[in-house]
Amino acid sequence: MVAIVEYCVTSLIKTTSFDKDKNHTNHDLRSAHGGTACHLACRAPKAEEKTKTMPVKKLTPVLFVEDVQPCVKFWVERLGFQKTAEVPDGAKLAFAMLQKGNVELMYQSYASADKDVDAISQLVRKGPTFLYVEVENLDETICAVKGAEIVMPVRTTFYGATEISIKDPAGHFITFAQFGAAPQH
Repeated sequence: MVAIVEYCVTSLIKTTSFDKDKNHTNHDLRSAHGGTACHLACRAPKAEEKTKTMPVKKLTPVLFVEDVQPCVKFWVERLGFQKTAEVPDGAKLAFAMLQKGNVELMYQSYASADKDVDAISQLVRKGPTFLYVEVENLDETICAVKGAEIVMPVRTTFYGATEISIKDPAGHFITFAQFGAAPQH
């Protein structure tokens, strides 16, 4: 069942749900910035309504960690990402945004989450996160991540990918995959 969002203006929507057994579900959401109320009405589409797809411009994972800096170093020094934004918190980083081409990734510290979004601050500690990253050359990637903990050795899948999985410095799982020609490793 598809939910139609009738209206909502807020800086942050924490949760939404659609009760498939009811025709209409209302949510009163509070913004994390200032507590502004937001009314969200969802309903099932009527038969005569055309369902439009919502354009998505980008999807960026946010990985929560105890210490942001080792993760930034891993992606920048080993995989060629650039740090495009950071938020310091004393001598440590509270947040960092990393980018390479059209791929973007964010890290935020648990301490920062405690200050930023108290309602979910305990949930972000439940990790880890799992990332699936398609690469052009798996052999180059294997060389770049040498020394990282390997949690799944190189394998070829039924769906045509050659993959390896590692842990980043914070314990999140990253699978790197190459489709097409098998790597030489």
